[in-house]
Amino acid sequence: MPKSKRNKLVTLSKTKKKGKEQKESLVKSVRDCLDEYASLYIFSFVNMRNTKFKEFKEKLKASSRFFLGGNKVLQIALGKTAAEEHKEGLHQASEQIHGFCGLFFTNLPKFEVLREFREFEELDFARTGSIATETVDLKEGPLDQFTHDMEPFLRKQGMPVRLNRGVIELVADYNVCTEGQNISPEASRILRLLGVQMAAFKMHLRCRWTPDEFEVFETEENPQSGNSSDSS
Repeated sequence: MPKSKRNKLVTLSKTKKKGKEQKESLVKSVRDCLDEYASLYIFSFVNMRNTKFKEFKEKLKASSRFFLGGNKVLQIALGKTAAEEHKEGLHQASEQIHGFCGLFFTNLPKFEVLREFREFEELDFARTGSIATETVDLKEGPLDQFTHDMEPFLRKQGMPVRLNRGVIELVADYNVCTEGQNISPEASRILRLLGVQMAAFKMHLRCRWTPDEFEVFETEENPQSGNSSDSS
């Protein structure tokens, strides 16, 4: 009797080997960039949007390279301690790798890098679970921005609506979301329909490393920083 294809065994060692190879490849690529580029920056990000990030990378690809990956792997690539660091001073940069962050290698001058990251901000619609940046309330009465065929959908989102001569009406005031609170799935859909964007994709530079210098930047997430130290 032929063996069933559904009972095909998958060797876990192959999966583990592939994962190990990918990590080793990432470590090698990072270390190669340490020789190729003049500066290394650690950056953090909030509300990542892949399409916008790709556009930003494309803009700077002639002079720079980005890396996103597991924080532990990136730390290993740089070196977690002075004894393990790939080049002098890199363990200080490694300490800045935590949370949502990545590596940015570049040959651009410092002032240009600071300007590019400072000016970058992309607004988008908030996703479920994100924090509302403002309170959005809808008053009782007609909702002229919606067509009559959307009434069932709005009702499904919990909005107290009805059709009155082909016009959708709110029969009572309705709170879509409240500043500082998590956005529900229903609120996320309604905000998109209203055209209200609350998510800002931003990137903040945490630190800069060169063979001659290490500098920590003052940011919104690290307001007490701003010190620099010579790695030589």
